[in-house]
Amino acid sequence: MALMITDDCINCDVCEPECPNEAISQGPEIYQIDPLRCTECVGHYDTPQCREVCPVDCIPNNPDYQESRGQLQSKYENLMRK
Repeated sequence: MALMITDDCINCDVCEPECPNEAISQGPEIYQIDPLRCTECVGHYDTPQCREVCPVDCIPNNPDYQESRGQLQSKYENLMRK
């Protein structure tokens, strides 16, 4: 499933450059994750890199985007074709 950034975000700027799919961008107030680009780093890494570097642990699963590992892999493959 795609990830999301909560209001606990402190805008520390460490997650955005870690995202291999360029799914993270600065929103109006905090960073945000584009669920159509987020693969939880499937295809790139074993764990979501944004979670690895986040100092406040504000990146949970997005309940609106329930995806299996297979679906995340397919999304990754589609993103790499573009």
